[in-house]
Amino acid sequence: MTKRFWNEYQKEIADDHFFYERSCIRQTFFPGSEAAFLRIMREVLHKDIYDEENAHTCTGIGYHSDFVPLETTMTIVARLFSLMSDKGYTNYVPSCVTSFGIFSEMIEMWQHDPELLEKTRENLRKATGREFNIPNNLAHPSDIIYKFREELKQHMKYQLVNRFTGKPLRVVEHVGCHYAKIFPERGIGNAEFPYVLAGMIESWGGEVVDYPERRHCCGFGFRHYLLQENRGYSVANSKKKFESMEPYEPDFIVSNCPGCSMFMDKWQYTIAEMENKTYDHDGYGIPVLTYEEMAGLLLGFDPWELGLQIHQVQSEKLMDKIGIKYDPDAKYRGVNGKILPQPEKPHVLKQ
Repeated sequence: MTKRFWNEYQKEIADDHFFYERSCIRQTFFPGSEAAFLRIMREVLHKDIYDEENAHTCTGIGYHSDFVPLETTMTIVARLFSLMSDKGYTNYVPSCVTSFGIFSEMIEMWQHDPELLEKTRENLRKATGREFNIPNNLAHPSDIIYKFREELKQHMKYQLVNRFTGKPLRVVEHVGCHYAKIFPERGIGNAEFPYVLAGMIESWGGEVVDYPERRHCCGFGFRHYLLQENRGYSVANSKKKFESMEPYEPDFIVSNCPGCSMFMDKWQYTIAEMENKTYDHDGYGIPVLTYEEMAGLLLGFDPWELGLQIHQVQSEKLMDKIGIKYDPDAKYRGVNGKILPQPEKPHVLKQ
């Protein structure tokens, strides 16, 4: 009997009825991405997804920086799961890959140590009087977009194709470390062949760029950035990736981690200011999108509602290449209809 090895790199993803937990840092970096995901789920895929307003941090950054003890993190995770239980859901969807990694770790430990699980239940009762159930299915939002990528394709107005040349766009995909490296079996394709973003790119007409530092860390590293004197390590990691991908002339970068998206976007500005250097031919930098922004653009969502103007590296050149229509005069229009003051332009990076 032939062994189907690829089956070992798949994961179970629920079909419907999701409990969504927003990310503390994503709402700061790219707030339009979470709104886009909810819109895709509800208006395009017609799925039942509950957006919990009483959610809070998973403690991820504090936990991985050794500020928050394990027992505290477990109790906080238990409270988040109790919110899911209260609403009658069993499929948990955390927006952030660090949360995804935290939840995977806590569930793994509870499964192997029933006494630790009972201790967590006791701590939660003492602190809040609440009870919780472990989710039946834990999936990252990028898992769900991947699962329904072909269905989404049927609704897309655009493809990842250069309209001037007819060729696929060349896309660098960057999978967050906490998605596929802490618990490899939790990610699509595991740590060896992570396919969650590559699958979207290929299904939607693009070409995945395979370059030497494809799996190198973006440089966030928690301690690398939280301690100001360590930030040189952070920017050095991103620079190593940019230098490695530069010869392949990617059209844009896409990531499923909020920290990775932010750092690969912001560090391009930093390096441009420090070294008068950009990693494209024209001086605009390489646009960095979240997977929700990528999907939203192809579905025809307004790029300014997606929040692309918040990025340091701007995306108009990319949108022109795809043929996406946008109103340049609405770029800095507020929700009240008034034009907001434009941000100061960088000295080197063109916008």
